[in-house]
Amino acid sequence: MEFQQTCDPKVEKPIMIAAMQDMGDVGSIVMNFINRSLRTKPFRDIKLEYPSYVIDKRGYIEAPLEKWEYRYTEDMILFGGGRGQPQRGDELNTVCQDVIDVAKKHAVKLIYTVGGMRTDRVSQGLPKTYVTATARHLTEQIHDIGIESAPQKSIIIGFNGVILGYAKINGIHGIGVYGELNDPGKPQYRTAISIIKTLEKLTYRKIGNTSSLELMAQRVDKRFGDSSR
Repeated sequence: MEFQQTCDPKVEKPIMIAAMQDMGDVGSIVMNFINRSLRTKPFRDIKLEYPSYVIDKRGYIEAPLEKWEYRYTEDMILFGGGRGQPQRGDELNTVCQDVIDVAKKHAVKLIYTVGGMRTDRVSQGLPKTYVTATARHLTEQIHDIGIESAPQKSIIIGFNGVILGYAKINGIHGIGVYGELNDPGKPQYRTAISIIKTLEKLTYRKIGNTSSLELMAQRVDKRFGDSSR
């Protein structure tokens, strides 16, 4: 993996939001939206030196090289978005540790991550979001503002779960926000909208108008049908 630092971010007591592409592209939809809406600036990136997969373009292949950016505003550091996740355990661990190192360097006290959560429940309107946290007292504080935890135990794999474990081990508070989805094979824009609204409630920050994501959701409905989301 290659690490490149292009500048030092000018941040003051930032929170961090870190997530990668996952089921329904939820992590990348949310991160890419926040970066566009808040007009964040890049300061560091991570690249894979070799492709982790290839795409068959009906007779010829594309070998994409993964790249994930760190970006910032004056009170927020963001990491991830883009396409894909590290496919090997050692690469995933290296990325998680780098995120923690950057968080410590800039005195981040709280890391948020986001992602999709598979469910059989068909949502009416926006899918529900659930949270989990690195400490019980933090979960109780979140419940006090009306945000629920998932109704059952589960194992959260990939970056959007493992980063919470790294945060906990390193003494940094972490909160995961996961939105319901029925079909992980198509982009889940309404799940992303629900997560963004939950993040706004948790962070007391206005992230942006999500009407463009609703338009994308309607296009997905037309293309795939809207019997499930």
